[in-house]
Amino acid sequence: MFKASPRLEIQLAPLAALALVCAATQLTGCVVRVAAPAPAPPPVYVAPAPPAAAPAEAAPAPDADAQAYEPPPPLPEYEQPPVPGPGYLWTPGYWAWAPAGYYWVPGTWVMPPRVGVLWTPGYWGFAGGVYVFHAGYWGPHVGFYGGVNYGFGYSGVGFVGGRWAGGAFAYNQSVTNVNVTVVHNTYNETVVNNVTVNRVSYNGGAGGTAVAPTAQERGYAQEPHFAPTAMQQQHVQQAAANPALLAHNNGGRPAIAATPRPAAFNAPGVIGAHGANAAATAIANRAPGRNYGGPGAPNGNRNHGAQGGRTQAAGNYGRPQQAAAGKPQGPRPQQQKAARPKKTPAENGRREPQTAQR
Repeated sequence: MFKASPRLEIQLAPLAALALVCAATQLTGCVVRVAAPAPAPPPVYVAPAPPAAAPAEAAPAPDADAQAYEPPPPLPEYEQPPVPGPGYLWTPGYWAWAPAGYYWVPGTWVMPPRVGVLWTPGYWGFAGGVYVFHAGYWGPHVGFYGGVNYGFGYSGVGFVGGRWAGGAFAYNQSVTNVNVTVVHNTYNETVVNNVTVNRVSYNGGAGGTAVAPTAQERGYAQEPHFAPTAMQQQHVQQAAANPALLAHNNGGRPAIAATPRPAAFNAPGVIGAHGANAAATAIANRAPGRNYGGPGAPNGNRNHGAQGGRTQAAGNYGRPQQAAAGKPQGPRPQQQKAARPKKTPAENGRREPQTAQR
């Protein structure tokens, strides 16, 4: 009889086990175990990146700011007030638009938003059957402003009223009203004006200036620009709220044509336009409860405005002379009273002294 050796039993043991597993599978079915997925790691908080800071007072390109269907009035003639101190830059006056019509924004001296920038004035341009206003801006160079001759260094192209030198602004005395006892950084450079001197206040259209931007000015338009300062914006808002500055109220000759500082409409030194109504000028230049009469400092104005070089009298603060209003100048003649005859003592109710009788 065959007898399995112990070695053979050891070799057959795994096979027997496998046969038992297969038999069990056939009886109970195949059981598949799926391992549960490992838990996801907790979310890690990542702080969002801070938003990029916008440049201070950054302004878009000078796009249309207002539209009108009639041209703005001619520029008024007026004198430039003296620069109030070092660092101020001149911004010429212009006609702005409101629902009530055109109103005058007085020219004024302004502190620039930073060193090295210059003011490019806004201008009206005729396009597509309407008059469109292109807002002014600050930039490294003076760009295109329609060829409008605003005067005081803005002859229609560029600016010759001063320049930056070593971080300070120097004033050209030949076109700028500067008191050298107050401002010492000055120079004197003769300006040759090749632009037709007129009072036209807009570009294009019938009667407007026929000037197009040069390649250099188009390049200046691509430079970084800065919006009008907060004081300039306040200046415009105050002008818009003053009925005396509406063109249909002042006939194109505003009583407040220029101010020594932004929004200083009632300050000493306010300049009225040539030909402005004397009564309206006096009211516009007088703040309630204050008296700005009295002697004034010498003017020393060397400016030639948009049309000519007439200088206001010293201490007049831009008010027209009384002779222009048909009033006599100087003190009124004193009326002499007729001499009265002396009364006798009897008429005075007094007796003559009696002579002693002997």
